Amino acid sequence: MGEVISILSGKGGTGKTALCAGIATILASSERKVLCIDGDVGLRNLDIFLGLDQMDALSFLDVCSGNYPLSAAVAHPQYPTMRFLTAPVNCAADAIDPAQFEAMLRLAREEFEFIFIDAPSGVGDGMKLCGTFADRCIVTTLPDPASIRCADRCGQELEKLGQKNVRLVINRMFPELLKALKMNVDDIMDAAGLPLLGIVPSDPNISFSLAKGVIFTKYTRLGAAAAYKRIAKRIQGLPVPIANR
Repeated sequence: MGEVISILSGKGGTGKTALCAGIATILASSERKVLCIDGDVGLRNLDIFLGLDQMDALSFLDVCSGNYPLSAAVAHPQYPTMRFLTAPVNCAADAIDPAQFEAMLRLAREEFEFIFIDAPSGVGDGMKLCGTFADRCIVTTLPDPASIRCADRCGQELEKLGQKNVRLVINRMFPELLKALKMNVDDIMDAAGLPLLGIVPSDPNISFSLAKGVIFTKYTRLGAAAAYKRIAKRIQGLPVPIANR
C-alpha cells in the first residue's frame, strides 16, 4: 500500500508547493510511482512547479465524483512514473464530499507508492480535507515569528483531526535572520511544537527555474534541491543527518 503525505502550512508563502514538487520529482526520478494532487481548491499552482502548466489535467474532483477513473490522471512527460491531478477551480472546499475524497485516496494507495497532496494554506475546510485522510503530514514554516506561530496553529488543528505523524520543515533558512531574531533551530521546533523533518536553505534558483519554465530539481542539484533530496530520503526511512542545524 502506498502512503498519502499532505504538505501544509499555517500561512501562505512558506514554500509549501515548491517543497511538494521538489520531493515528488526526486522520488519520480528514482522511478518510484508518485501521484501529485493539488489540493488548493481555487488557487492551484502545483502544475507550474511540476512543469505541467501547458498541459490539460483532470481535477481530483473529476475522479472523486466518478466521472473519470484514477488512471486518467495526466502522465508527466519527463517522469514516466508520475501522475498528476489538479485542483478544481469553481468549487468550494466544503462542497467536496469527504467520503469520495477518502475513497479516491484508498484507490491511489493501491496504485502508487507515494501520494503527495499540496494542501491549501491556513486551517480552513481545505486543510481539514487534505489533512484528515493523510498517513503523514508535513508542515512548512519560514524562520520568522509569524510563520512559526501559524505552523504551531496548523499542528494543533492536525492534532484535533487525529494526526500523530506530523513533522516540520523549515524553509528559506538563512543564518543572518536567526541571528537577528536571536533564535536557533531548536527554538523554532519548540515554538512550533513539532519534530523536525528537514531544513531548506533560501535559494533564489527556485524563482529562476520558474521564470525559465524548468523543473527546479532539473535546474540545479545544489541548495534547496539538495535539501529536498535529503528530505525525500528521510521519507523513505533512510538515515540522513539534518544539515545546517
